[in-house]
Amino acid sequence: MALDPETLDQLLDTVRRFVRERLVPHEAEVAENDAVPPEIIAEMRDLGLFGLSIPNAHGGLGLSVSDEVRIVHELGWTSPAFRSVFGTNVGIGSQGIVIDGTDEQKTQWLPRLASGEIIASFALTEPEAGSDAGSLRTSARRDGDEYVLNGTKRYITNAPHAGIFTVMARTDPNTPGAHGVSAFIVERNSPGLSVGPHHRKMGQQGAHTADVVFEDCRVPAANLIGGVAGKGFKTAMKVLDRGRLHMGAIATGIAERLIDESVGYASERQQFGKPIGEFQLVQAMLADSRTEAYAGRTMVADAARRFDAGEDIVTEAACCKLFCTEMAGRVADRAVQIFGGAGYMAEYPIERFYRDVRLLRIYEGTSQIQQIVIARKMLRAAANR
Repeated sequence: MALDPETLDQLLDTVRRFVRERLVPHEAEVAENDAVPPEIIAEMRDLGLFGLSIPNAHGGLGLSVSDEVRIVHELGWTSPAFRSVFGTNVGIGSQGIVIDGTDEQKTQWLPRLASGEIIASFALTEPEAGSDAGSLRTSARRDGDEYVLNGTKRYITNAPHAGIFTVMARTDPNTPGAHGVSAFIVERNSPGLSVGPHHRKMGQQGAHTADVVFEDCRVPAANLIGGVAGKGFKTAMKVLDRGRLHMGAIATGIAERLIDESVGYASERQQFGKPIGEFQLVQAMLADSRTEAYAGRTMVADAARRFDAGEDIVTEAACCKLFCTEMAGRVADRAVQIFGGAGYMAEYPIERFYRDVRLLRIYEGTSQIQQIVIARKMLRAAANR
């Protein structure tokens, strides 16, 4: 559901002020402590950020994808660790339930996710299966009214804080590839489930990932998403399409913050008796960054409109994820170059963002996987003409 223009403008203005007045001043603290302050998380709950994409009927704001990406653009103006706090509730953690869950599953879990009472994680990646999701090894064996899960999930975002996990597991060991995979809602306190310590990462301090281990973990059969085995891979792909637009939006928002920082520095920093912004080679870097960010924002907006209209946007979503995340990396690199030695110093936010954006090209589908998705769709379309 799209908000009426006035309500959307009010929400955008509220989020914009929250980001600039509350989140930006805490960026260095979050990076230093590797944690988002609890009072900030409480404010996120009060603003409804945990329920942006969850339907109104289940306590969320029920935003259309077009409205969601505009909010996410604003959130990109600050450290991605803040968005990560509620990002899995908005995206990959909840959307499997929203899209394919039974009425009972939606009623039980979505209101609690929308309020931020619990955090959801999406457990797909494994030590031997990330981009090749069809080769996952985590098993789910039916035993009466339960399934017994065994396996390990790796690099699971928000796992240290999650109350539930959307877990992809193989229910049919005799069916290779994606067709034997099912999706489950697994509660944090399930016997046999354990979460490892959160990882130390190159960037995005304050956003936590960890391994999740299942050892004869018993899950009620009622927690099989949609109530039908073998549909988990299709659920995952539906979730990732929307998530890729979300990632494109956050990447573009970060790029716009970096451009703003670069313009400000280029206007003030003096070399050879004048601001460095007056030198054409610096102007070229600024112009290239602005052009690419504009292209990214336009791509995401177009793909979001198509999604809301019910179109198949697998190709467009992959294009957005590929272009925008790669673009953010180029903008961050130029920002370091414009700042020069200062860009390499932790005193300025550029150094931190440079490390933070590197992950965008990896999670929720690497750039190389996006290229494969795009090319395969093109070739299939050509073969069907």
